[in-house]
Amino acid sequence: MAKSDAAVKEPATKGKLKLIVLIVVALLLAIGVSVGATWYFMHSAQSKPAAAEEQTAAVGKQPAIFEPMAPAFVANYNQNGRQRYMQVSITMLARNQADLEALKVHMPVIRNNLVMLFSGQDFATLASPVGQEMLRQKATASVQEVAQKELGKVVIEQLLFTNFVLQ
Repeated sequence: MAKSDAAVKEPATKGKLKLIVLIVVALLLAIGVSVGATWYFMHSAQSKPAAAEEQTAAVGKQPAIFEPMAPAFVANYNQNGRQRYMQVSITMLARNQADLEALKVHMPVIRNNLVMLFSGQDFATLASPVGQEMLRQKATASVQEVAQKELGKVVIEQLLFTNFVLQ
């Protein structure tokens, strides 16, 4: 009887072993196909932007033009009964001198919008770097809005705070 039990177990283990080997081979094949497909799609996606970059490089990006806005902006705040001040010196970053000169005609509107923007801020928020960056982005959007409205295009890439004093 012992021999018949061993004979029954032997074919069952061979069948299970074949099944395990087949599952492992199928799993490795699936992983290989997945890696190959991922590599193929990633490689083809990277080659398309490279072609676009070559076209952009052929056109060339114009050099940056930095135009300071003088005088510096000053805003008053009343925080907890104390008088507070903010002074900001701003430099505009543009790429086209002719567009920048055309925008200078509208400088009174730009300065007015920026003074109103700066005066409406919370002093405690401006004390943090995150608050200052948010203000810079809002100021950039304000100037770009005036440029879009008056000139029909965005002239200024960024406004840079070259001096920022809170007192």
